[in-house]
Amino acid sequence: MNDVDLSKKSPENMEYMIDKMKEKLKVLNFDVMKPSHFDDALYDELKDIYEIVMKKQSFSPSEMQAIVEELGNLRKK
Repeated sequence: MNDVDLSKKSPENMEYMIDKMKEKLKVLNFDVMKPSHFDDALYDELKDIYEIVMKKQSFSPSEMQAIVEELGNLRKK
């Protein structure tokens, strides 16, 4: 599958998770989700969202909205 060890908190892993979520969610505005926008201290929360996104095959509009809102909450203030 993938050989990325997401148990290690690193900027590279944050970038990997964000890139994979962008692909899966088909985010049109890629500038909205840049690794530099996320606080390293919230790595575990980002990983939780990543795991939820990667488990699902499709998303309803309300699920997409909730995911985007949660990612927005993790952005640096």
